[in-house]
Amino acid sequence: MMKVAKGKKIVVFLDYDGTLSPIVDDPNSAFMSDEMRAAVREVAKCFPTAIISGRSREKVKEFVQLSNVYYAGSHGMDIMAPPRPVKSCEGNTPTVVMDKKGTEVLFQPAKSFLPAIQKILTELEEETAKIKGAMVEDNRFCVSVHFRHVKDEDYQILEEKVRSVLENYAGFHLCWGKKVMEIRPTIEWDKGHAVEYFLETLGLSNSDVLPVYIGEDRTDEDAFKVIQRRGQGYPIIVTSIPKDTKASYSLIDPSEVLTFLLRLARWRKSSSSSRSLNQIWGVVN
Repeated sequence: MMKVAKGKKIVVFLDYDGTLSPIVDDPNSAFMSDEMRAAVREVAKCFPTAIISGRSREKVKEFVQLSNVYYAGSHGMDIMAPPRPVKSCEGNTPTVVMDKKGTEVLFQPAKSFLPAIQKILTELEEETAKIKGAMVEDNRFCVSVHFRHVKDEDYQILEEKVRSVLENYAGFHLCWGKKVMEIRPTIEWDKGHAVEYFLETLGLSNSDVLPVYIGEDRTDEDAFKVIQRRGQGYPIIVTSIPKDTKASYSLIDPSEVLTFLLRLARWRKSSSSSRSLNQIWGVVN
């Protein structure tokens, strides 16, 4: 990968849950390690870096706690540039579109759905309150209903209640993730569109750019498709078992993601030196 990347511009996209943090029973406890945070910080010093999560933008930013990365929440439906432009190790500053006041840029293609989403959230909380183990999460532009702790015999009841709420709202649809149902606005926008938006906004949509996208959720497949369509870049899935995927590469779990990110930053910082790729990646012949 690094041989192909020589002389190219790299931009890094990362999912959060299951990629930067382990999948845990309590979604509110999906904390990333200090080591992972340090690795993402180093990568962001070298390359424009964005985290694209299904969680709300505010929540994932609270988890990550870094100011030198871009954040996109709600599967890319809530995008904001960081307070200051991201600089690379080489001193380049990607172009960031700011508003007239020079503050952060907010892009929310599903903003008109917000009033209805809040109503859906309230109704789901009321309807699922008596189902033990069910948890409703407000992810700003989508509502997630977690059922990891719901008994098997109660799942059908939970799904029926979710669908009954959804029936009252045109313009929304139901999606599934790992032990979670999500109600989302029906618009032509997903993580793949978010990748394209970032590339365009940062002036990195030309042919000498190699996007690296690391994710583990089925929603990340939309981003993998975008990179595949470009004909260059690195779609990387995080999984310990074989999967039907549009990704071309894989990492087993967040610990391997950590190692990959550290080595990616090390490669960029060392690429101008005379050391070989084997030395950089710690390969012993």
